[in-house]
Amino acid sequence: MNVSLRRATADDVGFLVALAAHPDVAPFLAAVRSSAAEAIVSEIERATGEPEGFGVLVLELDGERVGTATWERVNRRSRIASVSGFAIDPAFRRGGVGVAAARAVQRHLLRDLGFHRLQMEVYGFNERALRHAERVGWVREGVRRRAYWRNGEWVDGVLFGLLDDELDSAG
Repeated sequence: MNVSLRRATADDVGFLVALAAHPDVAPFLAAVRSSAAEAIVSEIERATGEPEGFGVLVLELDGERVGTATWERVNRRSRIASVSGFAIDPAFRRGGVGVAAARAVQRHLLRDLGFHRLQMEVYGFNERALRHAERVGWVREGVRRRAYWRNGEWVDGVLFGLLDDELDSAG
């Protein structure tokens, strides 16, 4: 399966707003992440202005938008990037699209952009994302116990990492 990725543009705002607001996506994104068009436009503008330090990616299958991911360099010297906002349109969640998309993001960040380490955090209640992360090679590194107030209760954040030399054996 050939999932490609590219940097988001203003033409993608409608897709990104709809995806972030989708009822099968929104509950699993960070509570501070806005799905408002203005916030997404601001992120795309930031990514354009800081191409080495921040990115909003659009994931495509045969030219059709199927998902998104955001990354941010969190340590220049040690070449560490944090991945967030990984979301696949629920209409494309079968058939390996999410796996191919995640691996494309990993390859892009580790091989194309030269990061040494990727890290991300997933809500502990997001069982699907936890299984998916491990399936595509992320290594569970720890838990922030009851770190986030979501849906009227404290929830865990599960920490994952992936190193550049682990990419080829991932998943």
